[in-house]
Amino acid sequence: MPVITNIEDLKRIHARRVPKMFYDYAESGAWTEQTFRENSTDFDQIRLRQRVAVDMAGRSTASQMIGQDVAMPVALAPVGLTGMQCADGEIKAARAAEAFGVPFTLSTMSINSIEEVAEATTKPFWFQLYTMKDEDYVRRLIERAKAAKCSALVITLDLQILGQRHKDLKNGLSAPPKLTPKTIANLMTKWSWGIGMLGAKRRNFGNIVGHVEGISDTSSLGAWTAEQFDPSLDWDKIKKLKEMWGGKVILKGILDAEDAKMALNVGADAIVVSNHGGRQLDGALSSIRMLPRIMDAVGDQIEVHLDSGIRSGQDVLKALALGATGTMIGRAFVYGLGAMGQQGVTKALEVIHKELDTSMALCGEKSVQNLGRHNLLVPEDFTGRWA
Repeated sequence: MPVITNIEDLKRIHARRVPKMFYDYAESGAWTEQTFRENSTDFDQIRLRQRVAVDMAGRSTASQMIGQDVAMPVALAPVGLTGMQCADGEIKAARAAEAFGVPFTLSTMSINSIEEVAEATTKPFWFQLYTMKDEDYVRRLIERAKAAKCSALVITLDLQILGQRHKDLKNGLSAPPKLTPKTIANLMTKWSWGIGMLGAKRRNFGNIVGHVEGISDTSSLGAWTAEQFDPSLDWDKIKKLKEMWGGKVILKGILDAEDAKMALNVGADAIVVSNHGGRQLDGALSSIRMLPRIMDAVGDQIEVHLDSGIRSGQDVLKALALGATGTMIGRAFVYGLGAMGQQGVTKALEVIHKELDTSMALCGEKSVQNLGRHNLLVPEDFTGRWA
């Protein structure tokens, strides 16, 4: 068993064990990948303010996200094709999150279906919705999430059309992978992944196959997006989806203060400051750089979560200190899943928790509830360089 000290250790194992097309799917952004890179590197510009001679005993990372008690303010973000990173990946990730005491979010584009994840877990999870042209399918998808007792609906707003991701195009991304000479050669080096997949419950899109008609190629994320994602999504439709759901709604993909105000107006329970991990609009500012502007605009009126770029507990601390109520991790848990399955997701959460707890203590704080800008040293031009 290798000694895992940080998320980067899991990433290296993930790269060795998972087929190239699925590793690249996780570890890539749109076009030049500028935004993808800056999502993480911009955290490095924020420094922590060390304090000493402060009572650090009895620390707690416990908090709440949309009224739900959490062991730390971190949720597993919705990630498509998670079941291709590891056999039954969504189930394993959901179980790890449940045991740790943090929310798990199931993607519309998951391999394991809503029903399969619900059957394998004992507590409610969140469900992420992409809006489709087929309104009847969307309605039935929401009803399935209700039947599974999902506790929140996460509506993704920043993927009405698919941003171009060069690696996915070059790899011919599909689920399951299409057997070309190139993919066969790569799969032959990933024998443990292949053995695991032989026993998987499912190897295609579980929320789509058997639930929608007229799809020409359900194996291809790009083809499905081009055919079915709804480019006409607007705030009126979002309001109707909220009414249809009737429960807690989180709007993900907010990267502008004006859009944050619109989310507030339609009655969202929370927003997620996110640029889809740099996978959509390349050239957009990082989520952490936009967070202060959005907090200034709506932070005292709605719960704000931060997604995109988090790779450590220190990143979580910085987001919370800038005002976020919670955070979401995507790639960080996917690295663990691809590296070591459910155990790897647990390890990723343990690493982030330890980093958060230790860093919080060395900043002189005993609770995540007390974190604030007083814990940070932020460059004067961090949010003001761009008008």
